[in-house]
Amino acid sequence: MYIAGVDEAGRGPLVGSVVAAAVILDPLRPIEGLNDSKKLTEKKREKLFIEIQEKALAWCVAEASHTEIDELNILQATFLAMRRAVEGLQITPHKVLVDGNQIPKGISIACEAIVGGDATHAEISAASILAKVTRDRDMKALDLEFPQYGFAKHKGYPTKAHFAAIEAYGVIAQHRRSYAPVRKALVQASLGVDLGDM
Repeated sequence: MYIAGVDEAGRGPLVGSVVAAAVILDPLRPIEGLNDSKKLTEKKREKLFIEIQEKALAWCVAEASHTEIDELNILQATFLAMRRAVEGLQITPHKVLVDGNQIPKGISIACEAIVGGDATHAEISAASILAKVTRDRDMKALDLEFPQYGFAKHKGYPTKAHFAAIEAYGVIAQHRRSYAPVRKALVQASLGVDLGDM
């Protein structure tokens, strides 16, 4: 029986895509050290990222863009990325295990939502690692294009440094305009208001 684990990375950031991954592990080729990606060091994640791709029976990473997030809302865009990941698997799973408490609509395969699944189910842990490493790499690439924003450090999350960069340099095309802090910055810019006065 093929079981696919599914997880996402990047629901909270103010910029960039949300990334989802689906993984079917090979029981004959176990991978040591799988865990919730957030509990692993970057070095460990990078190592496991390669090992998962080498040993898994099937894997797929998919995204929903910042534009799709603004059009659909973050929850539906996350579900879209998850569907794309499952549909992109080279093997059709018999069951899909999704991290969280909601099942993505539109997946025709039997699904089960598991809260904290990225720490308890190896398939979901593997998916969380692929999604997290991919999204972090996306942010590092964006950092090369816009070094003044510090994306390589804060990964687009709403940190003080990120807010300070938006205040100093404005909003870029990849920012999620449906997110309140970005929307506020755009309104203030259009009104010519100094963000420091707010």
